[in-house]
Amino acid sequence: MASVEPVPDRPAAVVDTGAERALVVADFHAGIEAGFRVESGVHVDSRAEARRESVLAMLESTAPDRFVVLGDFMHSIGGPGGAERGEIEVLLESIDVPTTVVKGNHDGDIESWVDATVTAGTGVRLGDVGFAHGHTWPDAEVLSADIVCVGHEHPCVRLTDEVGGSRIERVWLRGPLEREPFAERDPDLAWTDPELVVFPAFNDLCGGTWVNVNENFLAPFLPDGLPSAQAYLLGGTRLGEYGSV
Repeated sequence: MASVEPVPDRPAAVVDTGAERALVVADFHAGIEAGFRVESGVHVDSRAEARRESVLAMLESTAPDRFVVLGDFMHSIGGPGGAERGEIEVLLESIDVPTTVVKGNHDGDIESWVDATVTAGTGVRLGDVGFAHGHTWPDAEVLSADIVCVGHEHPCVRLTDEVGGSRIERVWLRGPLEREPFAERDPDLAWTDPELVVFPAFNDLCGGTWVNVNENFLAPFLPDGLPSAQAYLLGGTRLGEYGSV
């Protein structure tokens, strides 16, 4: 049976597709620090080595058959800069399992140079699990899976205390995917009532959608496709319905 099991305290999950086990991360955004310098003149020390060590440690501890990047492996929307291409190439050279990159809106022509299998932007189905980045409408085959995994949204919650302090925490969203938004585009769409899992951004320098205070979601099928879902902190704490956290 297909399953998605978050790695404790990490923005990653081990996904059992029914055919193999995959370590999955979303929104890696390699080279984001160089992007900050170009886009806003802000200097941030590179965390490329820390990101690589984190992935390699999880690969060692979970022993998957495959590594899946659920979109936005790159940060720059155009061609890759030296920093992000170098980060990706060094990471992949260090990995000894096949890698699948589910193409995201930041990934440009990554398929022309990366040493990995790159899917179309509409996603791919592996076994009983569908994978799509989430920036566009997923393929019907992706939606026919038992579980659909997406990124792109960078879901977060804003938590406040009784004295007015607040903090932002990355979260997972899990709940039943609703057919209606997809049926408006394809009335004949077959439907299997899949579970939707929205992954937190792997890169902690990314901004995010505050799902408990912000209705301006990024994915075209959200929030209508996920009106009811549970939010979970990276440590596993269930916060309840995301809209009422």
